[in-house]
Amino acid sequence: MNKQLKMQKQGSSDDFQTPEIALDYIVPFIDKKWNIWECACGTRNLVIGLQQRGFTVWGTDIKEGFDFLEDNDLEDVDFILTNPPYSIKEKFLERCYEIGKPFALLMPLTALESEKRQKLFRKYGIQLIIPNKRINFETPSGKKGTAWFQVAWFCYKLNLPKDLNFAELK
Repeated sequence: MNKQLKMQKQGSSDDFQTPEIALDYIVPFIDKKWNIWECACGTRNLVIGLQQRGFTVWGTDIKEGFDFLEDNDLEDVDFILTNPPYSIKEKFLERCYEIGKPFALLMPLTALESEKRQKLFRKYGIQLIIPNKRINFETPSGKKGTAWFQVAWFCYKLNLPKDLNFAELK
């Protein structure tokens, strides 16, 4: 496992576990035939949520020993979906573009900032699905609560209806 992914241990600043409701925004755009890889699955909330909706999903624990940021054996993967560790979100974004397959990364809206990320967005393109409310992540303290930041699904090759898609939370 990637040394940098190990810092997702419970209580770290990267330990924001995504509730299944975050999938409601992205699922309508995912092809049911795709093999999905959740490459930073944490407590597996997204893996379980996708499986319950009838998708084929792998989590990092199933691809044991696979380093998302370096390895290249991705022939069985059609789509990458994850909430990457925020401290290394730029590395995940670069790697997803390098792989070239459709992806959806749940990241803070502030991920639009930075010269390097903007260069990537201009070069490859990006589409966003922006929820109308903040998502209630499980925080590093272990409590569930509204995050102090807004997130969006940063998508590539999903053929969304628009570049900016505003989604209503049910």
